[in-house]
Amino acid sequence: MENAISKQNTSAKRKKVIKSTITYIILSAIAVLILLPFFWMLSTALKTNADIFEWPPVLFPKSPHWENFANAWKALPFNKYLLNTIFVVVLGMTGEIISETIVAYGFARFNFPGKNIIFFILLATMMLPFHVTLIPTFIIWKKLGLVGTFDPLVLRSWTAWGPFYVFLLRQFFMGIPTELDDAAEIDGASPMQTFFHIILPQIKPALLAVCVFAFKGYWNDFLGPLVYLTDMDYYTMNMGMYFFMGGVSEAPKWNYLMAMSSIVALPTILLFFFAQKYFVEGVTFTGLKD
Repeated sequence: MENAISKQNTSAKRKKVIKSTITYIILSAIAVLILLPFFWMLSTALKTNADIFEWPPVLFPKSPHWENFANAWKALPFNKYLLNTIFVVVLGMTGEIISETIVAYGFARFNFPGKNIIFFILLATMMLPFHVTLIPTFIIWKKLGLVGTFDPLVLRSWTAWGPFYVFLLRQFFMGIPTELDDAAEIDGASPMQTFFHIILPQIKPALLAVCVFAFKGYWNDFLGPLVYLTDMDYYTMNMGMYFFMGGVSEAPKWNYLMAMSSIVALPTILLFFFAQKYFVEGVTFTGLKD
């Protein structure tokens, strides 16, 4: 009897090991496919323009040109572009976190006429492509005389313009028992004190997830600066990289472009690795809460 049980346990362990091994092999293969473009970008950044087009292509250059990163950075005033990008990212993230948290809290905790209809209309705006509203929005900013400044890129964040973030935060707020609000009110806490000291600490995963999304959106934004910024002194990192594409009489500097693309992609990658626990937890728990 004991031998039969031992054999069953051994067989179950083998099946578990085989299943885990197959799972890791499949996930590793998928990871390689996903990371291949990034490795190709880094490989191109370490080549000369002539080496980029050699056939068959070489993934690991024999003599990597690490100086391409420094040369690409010095080719344009990327120090200024970096400060401009940080300025837009910080103000944009701050505006989105504050405005969307307040709006989501209002939808989750307060009852007012037409609340569900307004929330449905808000979610329906997610189906509108950015390009549909691009021209009307540009005309509005043009009428206000703000084209050519950072205002169109930053002020929009204070209007809770991200319906997905509002939905994510609202789901978290709805998962917090209202009894906490009642208990805080009995203890003499004002609505603002309840919001800041009781509710907000409960939604840290969702707030961090929104921060990651917002950082990625503002850091990688190219179309916004391309449309609204007219002075090179206001350009962001992504706008600066555009000049490496070359003009009519100038060949594109693909190695410099890939070098700067690697640098620009690095903060987003590092942010995700450091915040992936809260990021995944925020997105996953949003789908589980009622």
